[in-house]
Amino acid sequence: MDALLDALKARLQLQETRQLYRRRRTLDSPQGAEIVADGNRYVSFCSNDYLGLANHPEVVAALISGARQYGVGSGAAHLITGHHRIHQQLEEALARYTGRERALLFSTGYMANLGVITALAGRGDAVFEDRLNHASLLDGGRLSGARFTRYPHNEPSALALLLDKQPAACRLVVTDGVFSMDGSTARLQELADVCSTRQTWLMVDDAHGLGVLGTHGKGTTEHLALSPQHVPILMGTLGKAFGTFGAFIAGADTLIEYLIQFARSYIYTTALSPALAQASLQALQISQDESWRREHLRRLISHFRQRAQALQLPITDSITPIQPYITGDAQSALALSQRLQQSGLLVPAIRPPTVPEGSARLRITLSAAHDLDQVDRLIDQLAAHS
Repeated sequence: MDALLDALKARLQLQETRQLYRRRRTLDSPQGAEIVADGNRYVSFCSNDYLGLANHPEVVAALISGARQYGVGSGAAHLITGHHRIHQQLEEALARYTGRERALLFSTGYMANLGVITALAGRGDAVFEDRLNHASLLDGGRLSGARFTRYPHNEPSALALLLDKQPAACRLVVTDGVFSMDGSTARLQELADVCSTRQTWLMVDDAHGLGVLGTHGKGTTEHLALSPQHVPILMGTLGKAFGTFGAFIAGADTLIEYLIQFARSYIYTTALSPALAQASLQALQISQDESWRREHLRRLISHFRQRAQALQLPITDSITPIQPYITGDAQSALALSQRLQQSGLLVPAIRPPTVPEGSARLRITLSAAHDLDQVDRLIDQLAAHS
């Protein structure tokens, strides 16, 4: 056993040497524009709470009310005795919200992606994924047992060539709607055209688009005016723009019924807390009623980009709350993150393997909870340390 532990220690030391070691922070406050982490107060630019709903008083009240009515734990998997009435109501609301026939709740986005991909594709089938997809999507492709191919990032023409060379009983193309480390959006119209003319499933993980993009915040598909026929499989999460926890798949009735029967990460997992489902239902309603949150967020994004471009800061092309600041090497990303932290600004350094070698960055995320002064303070500090 000592030899095994020594091998682990050696790998940990290598991570430290390569400036790739990750450390956790301990929070003593709710999520918000300002947080308390490790005993210090910071302006946070690293949360996915894009609409500022994680600590919304009505969402908190809904969670408390749900716990009083349903208890805390669901007690079992959905197919045993874990599927509460509030789960059903949330699924129906999510189906209406996304314009799909049905929706199916999963405990996490990771489990939703694993469950769908492995249920739809197996031996003799083929899965094609964007090279910059989220780890959960890539893992789903690898674990499915299907032939797994990664196509060049955001290149529908390259995907078309690969599909034409790869006949299979079932072919599934999987992409993020908004790429979580770049903030860029997928070329979904072209991907949909490639898939529809080749009788191929298209699945979109819109974890970072739902609630944010589109006139009504219905995500990348609304932003690009795409129908359920264009994107038959849609995954969304509840722990980002909606500020709660969990995930869902939305699609045709037959697809959802199939997943209930064959998605192992749905069948064999305790259902999401019903209290959280009630909080999510409230957050979903607020996101639709309070459109000012999206409008304010868009103003912040526009302001940040205009000032950053005027100062020639190395940001990428993104219309989303995710605004990467590229440093290139991990050491530079860490050093800049630490200098910002000393100034009371929390912005994480993102390093390989999360992003490709040579593209380490600060992943700046904006929220409707921020104000212009806080954004200006960040830009001023970035300019001072660049």
